[in-house]
Amino acid sequence: MEGHDGPIMTAHRAGLLGCRSCGRVWPEDQETCDRCGADLVPPDRRGLQKVWAWWIAGLVMYVPANLFPMMRTQTFAGLQGSSEATILEGVVELMHYGNYDIAIIVFVASVIVPVAKFLAIAWLATVAGRPATVEQAHTRLKIYEVVEFIGRWSMIDVFVVAILSALVQLGFVASVHPGPAAVSFALSVAFTMLSAQSFDPRLIWRGLPLRNRTGIEGQD
Repeated sequence: MEGHDGPIMTAHRAGLLGCRSCGRVWPEDQETCDRCGADLVPPDRRGLQKVWAWWIAGLVMYVPANLFPMMRTQTFAGLQGSSEATILEGVVELMHYGNYDIAIIVFVASVIVPVAKFLAIAWLATVAGRPATVEQAHTRLKIYEVVEFIGRWSMIDVFVVAILSALVQLGFVASVHPGPAAVSFALSVAFTMLSAQSFDPRLIWRGLPLRNRTGIEGQD
């Protein structure tokens, strides 16, 4: 445990600046990354304004995505009626027909994952740059990596509706069309992905103290 009493060295304290594009570190007075050509910008909490802006936009779009129909179906050009289903109604209908596995996948991808992303991004933006132990910083980094990873799987409802719309076009007999919620859901996912990409993970390490509490007490 002796290693915990030493100073916690970060790139910032070493006078280095990391490139957000390729990860290479350079002296903090350098303006351009020689590896990928990207501009080197130091981490700044003011950049969180963009994170919150995209986050709010995604949250606003997520509300109609759950209130309006995700998919509309017509049989015999509407002579036998048409049906509409929201995300939750679609999950209930899938369970009604015994498709529990598909219902669980849709529910997790369309409800659990988006809500978890909203909470995770909001928490990361709130604690970014604030004091933290090494363990807390690693926890924040893991949550950020999970948010980045699951972002690509959040469009499953939109993909299902798009595939059905392309396949189930039988003219007079039956047809499937995307509902207004499909556009709102796609925009919500896109905005939350932009919010996560706007977050600078380097802020996670800016809040580290020079020494942990044990080291400080030892010095006292």
